[in-house]
Amino acid sequence: MEDARLKRLRWRTRRGTRELDRLFGWWLEERFADADEAGKTAFDALLDVQDPDLWDWVMGHARAPRDDWQAIIDDIRARHQI
Repeated sequence: MEDARLKRLRWRTRRGTRELDRLFGWWLEERFADADEAGKTAFDALLDVQDPDLWDWVMGHARAPRDDWQAIIDDIRARHQI
């Protein structure tokens, strides 16, 4: 089950830009396994968001509307020094 979930999420982290691919792919590969179920579910839902919104959040131009999404965004920003 978990293997199928990871395969699906790997596909979904392929975004419209190489930058977003790398950032969200990094979180999936490096953080997802250690996240609690709420964090995993939040990441899955975050991938439903359109790329322009994700980009604005990652670049710090706006904040995600959900705290759990913002926590993931903050983790990505901190790791990549954005």
